[in-house]
Amino acid sequence: MTEVASETALYVYGIVPADVETDTDARGVGDPPAAVTTVRGERVAALVSEVSRDRPLGRPEDLTAHAGLLDAAAAEVPVLPLRFGAVLPDENAVAEELLKANEDEFAAALAELEGKAQYVVKARYVEKAVLGEILDENAELARLRDEIRDKPEDATRDQRIALGEQIGNAITAKRTADTQRMAEALNALGVEISPREPTHEEEAVHLACLAETAKQADLEAAVEELAQDWRGRVEVRLLGPLAAYDFVVTQRPEE
Repeated sequence: MTEVASETALYVYGIVPADVETDTDARGVGDPPAAVTTVRGERVAALVSEVSRDRPLGRPEDLTAHAGLLDAAAAEVPVLPLRFGAVLPDENAVAEELLKANEDEFAAALAELEGKAQYVVKARYVEKAVLGEILDENAELARLRDEIRDKPEDATRDQRIALGEQIGNAITAKRTADTQRMAEALNALGVEISPREPTHEEEAVHLACLAETAKQADLEAAVEELAQDWRGRVEVRLLGPLAAYDFVVTQRPEE
């Protein structure tokens, strides 16, 4: 008798402790979004949902659903995220090829994350404020700006390029100093920090930190203190709790 291949496979989001119970309302990727369940090993489990084998993955809505599911889980339990997810044929493949093959590593990493989650501090300079600050601090740049302000762009192209480059360098120096100041404030709380590359030329701070969820209020207070000090100059946001992508990410299994 010929065995008929299943039309569905299992999409894996991340790894959690084996005793974790999923919310019956939790949904993941798919259209409509699929229910999320677990495949359990002895000490660890995988968060999974069914997907059609022929459905392309990696669409923006898939990435959003993937991150949303893991961030919600991270607010409650330690979770090792698969950054882009993985698709395995069935529960047996998840249990044997993913969980059993990596159980010791996963269990140790989850123990390190117990009671912790990732938070991200993002801050951006207020353009008018930081530009005024730079020109106040550098008389030569202010003179150059005034010199070319009312002249034709074509006639002052080189000067405008030079001015832009020097302002960019000044912002980079300020970013370094302000990032260090924020990092010192977070270090005082005993959190682990992972700097991120700037995603915008006017970005002031971009730091990921691994902190105890029970001390989230302390983290918020420290960030808010600097936000108040930088009011009108820098706009600050604190995101989290999130899955700990910057600190521990489970590698995709061979599919």
